Amino acid sequence: MQILFCVGKSYVAIHQQMVDRLEKMGAEVRCLMYDQAANKAVVKEAIRDAHVCITAIAPCDREVIEAAPRLRYILKTGTGLDNVAIDAATEREIMVSNAPGENATSVAELAFGQLIALSRMIPMFDRGTKQGKWPSGDAYELDGKTIGIIGFGSIGQKVARYADAFNMRVIAYGNYQDHDAAARLKARFVALNQLLRESDYVVISTALSTSNYHLIDQQALSRMKQTAFLVNISRGALIDEPVLMDALRRKQIAGAALDVFEKEPPRALPELDNLIVTPHVAGTTRESIARVAQVTVDNIDKFMRGEQPNFVVNEKALKKA
Repeated sequence: MQILFCVGKSYVAIHQQMVDRLEKMGAEVRCLMYDQAANKAVVKEAIRDAHVCITAIAPCDREVIEAAPRLRYILKTGTGLDNVAIDAATEREIMVSNAPGENATSVAELAFGQLIALSRMIPMFDRGTKQGKWPSGDAYELDGKTIGIIGFGSIGQKVARYADAFNMRVIAYGNYQDHDAAARLKARFVALNQLLRESDYVVISTALSTSNYHLIDQQALSRMKQTAFLVNISRGALIDEPVLMDALRRKQIAGAALDVFEKEPPRALPELDNLIVTPHVAGTTRESIARVAQVTVDNIDKFMRGEQPNFVVNEKALKKA
């Protein structure tokens, strides 16, 4: 069985261990490293003879899938599947799976790190102190504040759990509404407009879809408090970035922290004291990478033995086909 492994940046250090395990299982593995895997033409050529494709950010759209006549299984090393054309895969009876929840702790921890960094102006204070200054500014406590979580899946629920430890009021919005989890985590589902109006902190942890592209636009930002902070640890295209940057310059909201961008890496970003940026690293800790790698190898092992892999996202559609 031939496997194309499109290695994401975070998996460079661990990818050889994964390859060794896959080869011991009898697979033949070809690797495309991060820079190569970002090039669709390279991926189309490399995937031609593959039965299985492992991808982080490499495109697996309809064009790529149509270039792979032998392809039977696509695995995403992560949760978000916006780079995989699930409909096109299903039409070809190709299984698609991801690793939901395996990086939720890492992502939620970074979200809270960003909340604290924004509230206490840590990057600005750090930079100023190192420059020989002794800066001051308006900082905020998290205790007693309202946090609005957009997307209440595994990551959103982790954020809610941490928020409870900070004595925060938790409200949530999203199509997926686990009311048992919400009750356990002291969260309440509300409409999006209410969440934006009432929240001191808005955390975006929902999957990207055609229906929520630029969910946070000028109108949404206008509903937020002037003292509110926005954190995005999901997908960049959920925010209209130029509109957000303008809002930050005008102090329409207090600040924002972005781990994701509509185009990655992004073009030049404004150097604003109320903007914190990180290079899409929320889900990439040693622990989360090891967990996702384990799920990936285990699922390929199941597939090679003719068993049903875990977390197949198009399982129902394949059964109907």
